[in-house]
Amino acid sequence: MTDSLDTPQKLPRRRSIFRSFVRWFFIALVLGWSLAALTLVAARWIDPPTTALHVQRRAQALIHGKPYQVRYNFIPLSQISPNFQHAVVAAEDARFYQHHGFDWHAIQLAAQEDMEGDRMRGGSTLTQQLVKNLFFGTGGSIFRKAAEFTLVPVAELVLGKQRILELYLNVVEWGPGIYGADAACRTYDRTAARNIGREQSARLAAILPAPLKRKPNRMDRYSAIILRRMSQMGW
Repeated sequence: MTDSLDTPQKLPRRRSIFRSFVRWFFIALVLGWSLAALTLVAARWIDPPTTALHVQRRAQALIHGKPYQVRYNFIPLSQISPNFQHAVVAAEDARFYQHHGFDWHAIQLAAQEDMEGDRMRGGSTLTQQLVKNLFFGTGGSIFRKAAEFTLVPVAELVLGKQRILELYLNVVEWGPGIYGADAACRTYDRTAARNIGREQSARLAAILPAPLKRKPNRMDRYSAIILRRMSQMGW
């Protein structure tokens, strides 16, 4: 009898707690999104000292007790060979200079290749990948995808294509602890990013979809495809 009398009194309290939780959760989401948007605005002028992906990889190495050495040196786009820039765009986002953050045709193509079991690259644009690297790491949750979807237009608006490309080429992962064009060129080809050749660039670009599994010297087939794309694009 006592339990039945207590229940109606407890229900309003539980509802109030639930409403408070929802309200604070929503506030946290808005604040988190606003902070990310402001970070993108700042990234127009300030080079990021680290990214969510860098932090994630370091944490994974720590958890598994593995040694982890970071090679990350941010350099201006002017110090990255045009060959390298063109190879990455041809490999990862051929319509980079035409779209506004999303390439729906590439997404459809990637889904089709997935079904056929012959997928060489993803459907994400360079802008999408940059946002993911900066803020979310490799997580694939619905929340991450929704947040990414709303932040990509902000990146396109406040950064512009050249800054997006510069940031992407400097923060993207090219192997265990290897981040950015400078580290990739010096690690795999013992040369500076400004001196990297056309074929070397294509091989490096070929490992981007799976940098922890692929090696440039084993990417003959895909690098040949990238070189062909570069030629078709006038590069």
